[in-house]
Order: sequence, then C-alpha cells, then structure tokens
Amino acid sequence: MQRNRYEMLTDENLIEELRGGDSAITDFIMNKYKPMVRKKARAMFLLGGENEDLIQEGMIGLFKAIRDYETRQGTSFASFAELCVSRQMYSAIEASQRKKHLPLNSYVSLYEESVEEGKKVPLIDTIEPQEENNPEALYFGKEFFRTAEGEFKYAGESCAGIAPDGNGLQENRRASRKKP
Repeated sequence: MQRNRYEMLTDENLIEELRGGDSAITDFIMNKYKPMVRKKARAMFLLGGENEDLIQEGMIGLFKAIRDYETRQGTSFASFAELCVSRQMYSAIEASQRKKHLPLNSYVSLYEESVEEGKKVPLIDTIEPQEENNPEALYFGKEFFRTAEGEFKYAGESCAGIAPDGNGLQENRRASRKKP
C-alpha cells in the first residue's frame, strides 16, 4: 500500500517526505535507482576489485545523494543522483590505482587452496611452523640471551679499558679528537 503511494510521488516530493520523517522512503529510492547503479558499474573497471565492489560504491554515492539533495537548487533528483553515483565510482577507481593500496589489491590468501602432491591444501597448511612461534621457546630463548649478555658484560669489564694497541680506550678517544 505504502509503495503504491511512493510510486505516484515525484522523487523530489519523496525527498521532502523523507525530511519529514518517513524513513522507509530511503529504501524505496535505493531500490528504484539500483538498476541505474548496476548499469554504470558494468561500464567501469575497478583494479583489484569486482563488479560488486563498484556497485557497492555506487550505492554509497546514491545514499549520499539522498542525504544531500536539496529541492531548492532547481535540479532533478535523478540527475543529481546519477552525478553522485558516478563521482563515487570514479573516486573508488582512482583510489584503487594508487600505489598506496597495492598490498591490499595484490594479496595472497593463506586460506586459498593450492595443489600440492595432487591434493588441494590451504596455503597456511603448507607453511612449516618455526621454533619462534612456540611461546615457550621464545621465553627460554630470551632468558638464554639475558644470561649470556650478563656474562659478556662481566667479561668485558675486565678488558674494557684496553684497546688492541695496548693504550687505554679513553686515551685513544682523546687522541682521535685532537686536530693535527
């Protein structure tokens, strides 16, 4: 019943009623303009993405058009919505072409199946775990290095002041600072 009433109103009148508090109009307009969004998405290509990604961007643009449309500007909602959808899609395409997103656009899923020895196995199962992944080994490895570091410091204190040339390190530092 409500849909029939919406279909009889112009888009501009629907937006006015939406501003009056009828939130079901948003869904009606989104469904009404979805074919236009799909048509525009088919004509474009998103690097590292699928057609559905462009449709989603277009629907975001349509939602922004519904939110930002002002009837007093004198343009039709249809042309404003088409412009907003196109701009949102073009922005998504430009963003996908930036080098900034290259790692996201060219990732390899660890859960994608690869063929190994005639069987399909997820990539994550082909990676052999290393000892560093074991928390116990990590903890005891750190303890070993702390102990070894302490022993080296102790041994270093007894010969820290002697350089290979037999002079003390402080004397060599002072000599290197003097200008010839």
